[in-house]
Amino acid sequence: MSLTKTERAIIVSMWGKISTQADAIGTETLERLFLSHPQTKTYFPHFDLHAGSAQLRAHGSKVVAAVGDAVKSIDNIAGALARLSELHAYILRVDPVNFKLLSHCLLVTVAARFPADFTAEAHAAWDKFLSVVSSVLTEKYR
Repeated sequence: MSLTKTERAIIVSMWGKISTQADAIGTETLERLFLSHPQTKTYFPHFDLHAGSAQLRAHGSKVVAAVGDAVKSIDNIAGALARLSELHAYILRVDPVNFKLLSHCLLVTVAARFPADFTAEAHAAWDKFLSVVSSVLTEKYR
């Protein structure tokens, strides 16, 4: 699945706004993930998963930074996320379904924070982009 020129433009444009709130968006995304899908907490037994904890904020920042890497390399998302895919597949052994769950939580967070920008067209573009990101991150599992 590839993104159209219009979809890429929407993603890059909105990323300009999202990146200014990256840490807060990453934290909120993880909070949503752990509340909505508590089974995902099993990968973080060593983390303080209370809302706003330093570890949650730090990991949320890493998550959004990885999405930022995908945006910056929107024409080569697989290349941008190859090492992250290998880490999660071979070392961390994260269940690949979690990438889709995380993507959904990020989508909801972005929609809640940028309602005026999150038109139906933007929703479709971000949903497709995050599907591509999830697919790339699960590539090493196949």
